[in-house]
Amino acid sequence: MAPCKTKHASQAFIIPGGFTVLSLQYSPDSAARHSVFVKEHKVRAEKTSQRPLDKTLFAINIPPYCSEPIVKELFSQFGPVQSVELRDKPGSSEHTGPKMSKYFTPTQKQGFKVGYVVFDNARSIAAAKSHPHDVPLVVSTEQQPVKTGIQKWVDQYREELIQPDKLQKAVDSFLQGYDKRKEEEAERKKKAAEEQQEDEEGWVKVTRGSRGVKARPHSEMANQRALHKETRKRKRKELVNFYTWQHRNTQKEHIAELRKKFEEDKQRIALLRAQRKFRPY
Repeated sequence: MAPCKTKHASQAFIIPGGFTVLSLQYSPDSAARHSVFVKEHKVRAEKTSQRPLDKTLFAINIPPYCSEPIVKELFSQFGPVQSVELRDKPGSSEHTGPKMSKYFTPTQKQGFKVGYVVFDNARSIAAAKSHPHDVPLVVSTEQQPVKTGIQKWVDQYREELIQPDKLQKAVDSFLQGYDKRKEEEAERKKKAAEEQQEDEEGWVKVTRGSRGVKARPHSEMANQRALHKETRKRKRKELVNFYTWQHRNTQKEHIAELRKKFEEDKQRIALLRAQRKFRPY
């Protein structure tokens, strides 16, 4: 996968939005070209090790026949590529859990993708952005052909067939990783419980935790005191009869209290009359 040879190469073509246009050519003898738009990935809210801001290239309009290995090979001419991530739409790179096997993940949709190409150094970003528009990147070459059409569909169908031994191996690997994570979690909880030791009088030994995190006692009595304190604080801040429904509920409670007192007075008067001790005047 190398750029097509041309006699006269123009400068890079930049469109509004800061995107540089890169031309893709499926094969050296192909007349049609496809445009991919790239720019440096600059998202301040996303500061993760998976996408460093000074080494990540953001690309859109990647055709369906370009997989992650193909994209990695295409952009490797600008410099060593560390990783490639293709997605249906832009998004964060947060991973909520371990990487799942292909047997337990849904099939990806076929269509145009957006990609995040992470290089080993920042110079590769400048090289990709300054690549001439008239020099296309060739996808399929004699050294590394890319399958399309019926041959590609046949290979995809064969890959979708589940082999029992491979499936069992994937299941065993996942369960081993799950057991290992559970053991590490139990060890951390045990270590935390040993550090927080409560004596006979109810005092809790508070040890210094990690920097920036306040250590909190785990005593039941201390938790109840903290909950009671928070409840009183919330009641002090609560606005009384501020909303219409609060005023209506207050009136209903007042009327109910008056009716209750009225019924109690009636019973008391009836009892005094029965004992002939009722003297209204």
